[in-house]
Amino acid sequence: MIPELGTIPPLYLGLAILFVVSLLLGRVPVLGTAIRLAVWVGLAIVLVNVAGQRQRLDPYIGRFLDRLNMDSQQVVGDEVRIKMSPDGHFWARAKIGGLDRRMLVDSGATVTALSSATAEQAGLKVRDEVFPVLIRTANGTITARTSTVPELWLGDIVARDLAVIVSPAFGEVDVLGMNFLSKLKSWRVEGSTLILVPNHPQKPRDSEAPRRPRPAGA
Repeated sequence: MIPELGTIPPLYLGLAILFVVSLLLGRVPVLGTAIRLAVWVGLAIVLVNVAGQRQRLDPYIGRFLDRLNMDSQQVVGDEVRIKMSPDGHFWARAKIGGLDRRMLVDSGATVTALSSATAEQAGLKVRDEVFPVLIRTANGTITARTSTVPELWLGDIVARDLAVIVSPAFGEVDVLGMNFLSKLKSWRVEGSTLILVPNHPQKPRDSEAPRRPRPAGA
């Protein structure tokens, strides 16, 4: 399963049709002007909503907004090392709202994805977007809902205000995607170990002495 953000073809097609109609009716003095104005206002509203939605979920847009200081999501903490599991994947032990979960770290996933059961148990508020979020997976395209994780802990790393998608189609698998990984200073694989390096290491809570990186894998 690779959750990847899809597009909204029916929406874009409808807007294109409205735009063409407004051009065709542009020769009608009063009616044409009114229709064009309505279309442009509609387009502006749609673009604002779509941009806001994609900004929260898409790590590439997030990087651009980081430079403008428009993204409130933060990832801080100490370096975390995760050993590869026998199945060839990297599984991290994360904490979401006090709920311990085993999550697949997947750089091929655009956005972090949670099962409906995990979102419910963690007490997350799941919402429907104004425009549906379409996700491409190995089993086809699905519609997902969205939510925000106030704090997701991974070893000594904490991600705050992390946007996630939620769907029963994910089964029992929870995935840490690129919108989490892209907030790190770096991440790399050395041998059979995944190393996550945050931007702003946290100071030790109980001591001023530096701590060694803690493993967070299963």
